[in-house]
Amino acid sequence: MKASPVIIITLMMLLFSFKGDKKAYQLYDSKGKETTYQTLLNEAKTADIILFGELHNNPICHWLEQELTKDLHAIKKSDLILAAEMFESDDQIAINEYLTGKLSDKTFKDEVKLWSNYSNDYKPLLDFAKTKHLPFIAANIPRRYANMVYNKGLERLDSIDAEAKRWICPLPMKYDPELKCYKDIYESAGGHGGQNLPKSQAIKDATMAYFIMKNFSKGKTILHYNGSYHSNFHEGIEWYLRQQKKELKILTIASIEQESIDTLSSQFFISDSSCFFICS
Repeated sequence: MKASPVIIITLMMLLFSFKGDKKAYQLYDSKGKETTYQTLLNEAKTADIILFGELHNNPICHWLEQELTKDLHAIKKSDLILAAEMFESDDQIAINEYLTGKLSDKTFKDEVKLWSNYSNDYKPLLDFAKTKHLPFIAANIPRRYANMVYNKGLERLDSIDAEAKRWICPLPMKYDPELKCYKDIYESAGGHGGQNLPKSQAIKDATMAYFIMKNFSKGKTILHYNGSYHSNFHEGIEWYLRQQKKELKILTIASIEQESIDTLSSQFFISDSSCFFICS
């Protein structure tokens, strides 16, 4: 396993301002030390996979995603691949057709399952890929199958059509209920839904990891956009990536919101050097 820093972006959702002396965000390394965007970019350009953990409704996250994408492309050129949680794998053909100009913007919006903030936050990333002729991977499991897991358990997926199984990770899926990310989901729900609730999260993580690896090759860099909780503390997606290839150099970016961005909360400190934090 190759180390690569974690950056936390602390995001002050209600308090940020681009005016005056109030900073909009601060970058920290995994030990809570202030760092710079250039340091983040330097680490990103040597990574195999970058997991950009965002807060879905935070504008600073989306702005930094676009900035990092542009700057990383200036370095990596055609060796950059974009991927995202926000698009479901069975929409990949429509995405490919949009990227190659076969689908109009209207038809694309009519055909693809899009998040409510697509136009402001994810369309710019997709259109950047279109302009620069970059692949864009729809990495997430179709929601209907995650719902099957929540309602009926992982075993329910054994009965779906063989063609449908192309859009999810290979089965049977490895699952570790002791991982903090899944224990926290289970405990926060008070046990409601049993293990099916964290398993429905795990099938998303496993599927995203599967499609990331399916499109990865040596010399390429995959920049994957996902909710921060899908990759915090090197769990979730990263855990599944390492089940497939332990020696990957993975850069994790996590996002948090704090009342003050002057000091990173110690609860986010990590003992290694493979994460950055965006604090806003």
